[in-house]
Amino acid sequence: MQYVPFGNTGKQVSRLGFGTMRLPTVENEKGEQVIDRPEAIAMIRHAIDRGVNYVDTAYGYHQGESEVLTGLALKDGYRERVMLTSKLPQWLLKEAADMDRFLDEQLKKLGVSYLDFYLLHALDLQAFKRLQSFGYQDFLKRAKADGRIRFAGFSFHDDKDAFIQIIDDYPWDMAQIQFNYLDDESQATLEGLKYAGSKDIPVVVMEPLRGGALANPPAEVEKLIQENDRGYSPVDWAFRYCGQFPEVATILSGMSTMAQVEDNLRIFEHVATGSLTDKDQAFVKTLKDSYLKRLKVGCTACNYCQPCPEGVLIPKIFEIYNEGLMLSRHEAMSRQYKQVIRAEGDASFCVACGQCEALCPQQLPIIDLLQTIDRELRQDAV
Repeated sequence: MQYVPFGNTGKQVSRLGFGTMRLPTVENEKGEQVIDRPEAIAMIRHAIDRGVNYVDTAYGYHQGESEVLTGLALKDGYRERVMLTSKLPQWLLKEAADMDRFLDEQLKKLGVSYLDFYLLHALDLQAFKRLQSFGYQDFLKRAKADGRIRFAGFSFHDDKDAFIQIIDDYPWDMAQIQFNYLDDESQATLEGLKYAGSKDIPVVVMEPLRGGALANPPAEVEKLIQENDRGYSPVDWAFRYCGQFPEVATILSGMSTMAQVEDNLRIFEHVATGSLTDKDQAFVKTLKDSYLKRLKVGCTACNYCQPCPEGVLIPKIFEIYNEGLMLSRHEAMSRQYKQVIRAEGDASFCVACGQCEALCPQQLPIIDLLQTIDRELRQDAV
């Protein structure tokens, strides 16, 4: 296992972190999917025995069961061997006092007296401003002072400008962002990653495999990888891309099987800062370009077409379509379009008024595109 300094915390962190959002599940007597506790505990402990020293959980993972399971896995001396992270479910807050209430509840669920890291979970700019109104800085200062947490950070889902604004608002000990070779120009972006580094704020990467999509690429991407003389797997390339940046401290993987744990442990023996050559970098760009060529709609989500007079969620529909095609996730595409139909924002509400096309900087034939997408997705979505 490779280790790097964890910012200014004085700690060394394993490059591989264990994320507990996708633990193995079984069906209980009620027909519900619940965590397979013996297997999940075995997986977490095996990873720790092999050098992983960062474990990440959150209030809402596995319908609230993840924190309980993580606490069980860290008994018998394992707690002392790791840095443990959980997250404040900011969307559930109704008043400032809820911040303390949730933290105390989470410590109890985990069966621990403190957290090494406590993150404000899934921030966008709107959520962050709400936390500012609740006095989040006073809360974090108080939780550090009374020993409930040692370090503070946030996880993030918005754009680069919002990320920089949040970074500049508090002396964070770390930041967690979605980052992979497809997302290095979206969400926090590579530029945001480097900005955090310039502030001496280490970054924890989530979704390095894009929810598993980069581990199971489309045929043409798989062919490129097989023909490359490095001999790396799709998972290798994805992890090595993230791990090359010195601003990245640890990379989370949401592991669902022991085989995935073993494979990740193997890969992370070699995931080191700066380990990709110029030739490797060019190859990763080729992989990204191959994915992007699968996109059918050149929408940049500028939102000039919004609001539609009829309520059609034009950029959202194009995003669902492009993502599904790019990642060969047709079932997910239909499922997401079904949600748009339920929200009454689907293409069937389009009356072809043309307002959107007049405003589109990309001069897209929006009306025809909406009709095509609706024909392709509606049958499976309804």
